[in-house]
Amino acid sequence: MENRSLGRGRVSVPVIGLGTWQRLEAAAAAGRHRELIEAGIAAGVRLIDTSPMYGAAERLLSDALDGHREQVFIADKVWTPSAPEGTAQLSRAVDWYGGRVDLMQIHNLVAWQAHLPMLEAARDRGLVSLIGATHYSPAAFGELAVVMGTGRIDAIQVPYNPVHREVERTILPLAEDLGLGVLLMRPLGEGQLMRRPPTPAQLAPLRPFGVATWAQALLKWGLSDPRVHCSLTATAQPGRLTESAAAGSTPWFGPAERAYVQRLATTA
Repeated sequence: MENRSLGRGRVSVPVIGLGTWQRLEAAAAAGRHRELIEAGIAAGVRLIDTSPMYGAAERLLSDALDGHREQVFIADKVWTPSAPEGTAQLSRAVDWYGGRVDLMQIHNLVAWQAHLPMLEAARDRGLVSLIGATHYSPAAFGELAVVMGTGRIDAIQVPYNPVHREVERTILPLAEDLGLGVLLMRPLGEGQLMRRPPTPAQLAPLRPFGVATWAQALLKWGLSDPRVHCSLTATAQPGRLTESAAAGSTPWFGPAERAYVQRLATTA
């Protein structure tokens, strides 16, 4: 799997990461959360994204990382309107992940003015390596652009797939200009793009690019944009995670292949 430099080139991360919303708890219910993390690490999926918003995901991730912490890049979040609770969330994350968080993000920009100084102080103390901000809604992209423009963050996390391309207007060009890392959420449209996958014959033109499944095509579509550093996939099944990891290698799609995937996605 290819790695790309995140946070103005300071950190190298794999291009496929694991999102833990709902999925890690589902894996734990089946007694497989450690197996899921171990399968991801074996497949080269070394970036794992989580949040206090995701139920017990942070605690379960900490448990599953037993003996593997140094192999994994942890992207966690602060998610609260309360400045004291934001400090407490960071403290818990630092304790769970061996004394540091690799990327600490302000989830959905909640109280970012209050949390940003706290995260900067934590970065100065070595508790946080990089600072980021996230949002899922295009309605908030104006505010996200303001935060990006402060020069105080290193990365953003936004939705991007062949159907939801709003970030192409302002956010991705600005991230490129500022040298910010870009993590993609919802590359499969929260599963909506998987409901009517193309036929094997329709996917055949993409086989020279290492694509055997529709999920791989969607992941590679986002990663083929050179402004993107990592795409997050979410699954509770170790086998699916291995499948997704295979999309993280060259060759990347060119403009023609990206346009072809867009047509498949909008006509399915």
